[in-house]
Amino acid sequence: MYVRMTYATGDPAKIDEAIDGLVAEAPKLLADQPGYRGFRLFADRELGKLATASWWETEEAERSSDEQLAERRGQLLAPFAASAVTEVWEVAAYAPARAQAGGGLRLGRLEFDPAKVDQAVRAFQQVLPKFQAIPGNAGAAMLLDRARGRAVVGTLWADRAALAASRGPQAAARSEGVRAGGFRLLSLEEFELVLADYR
Repeated sequence: MYVRMTYATGDPAKIDEAIDGLVAEAPKLLADQPGYRGFRLFADRELGKLATASWWETEEAERSSDEQLAERRGQLLAPFAASAVTEVWEVAAYAPARAQAGGGLRLGRLEFDPAKVDQAVRAFQQVLPKFQAIPGNAGAAMLLDRARGRAVVGTLWADRAALAASRGPQAAARSEGVRAGGFRLLSLEEFELVLADYR
């Protein structure tokens, strides 16, 4: 599977307009596309950040849908976004998501030696059960850009309380995974889960 992620930043005072447009239109627009496997919308309303993730059965399905939807995506983000970046990732490993609106996302961006991609994936697979054992965990995924040696690891949490309570336990498991995978952790962010459409 493949995930198309869009990351947008802008004026926090304008974020709700963009959220309302995406909630109203995105699931229907995406569901009409062949190979669609789900959509998540995340927000940091305080800082003014939006992240979307649409899941696709194949790379071809992702590419075709992007050709159809890129213009409308830009229009929906325009009232809010001062900057927006869209990237496509390969799904390396995941635990099925169960979180619903009101849940939370912790997102880590990492780098690794592209020649050691198998080691990086094994390291995530080894710590995944530890993430799942933390109370309130509602899914996790590792997304890859193999050629550039980059990864995104996202963990979903049942609610904001579970997200907050998991910080210490996940930090310990994450440190183990970073060492085992030869990762460099570049950033760590948290978001509210605004919308989840699972297929």
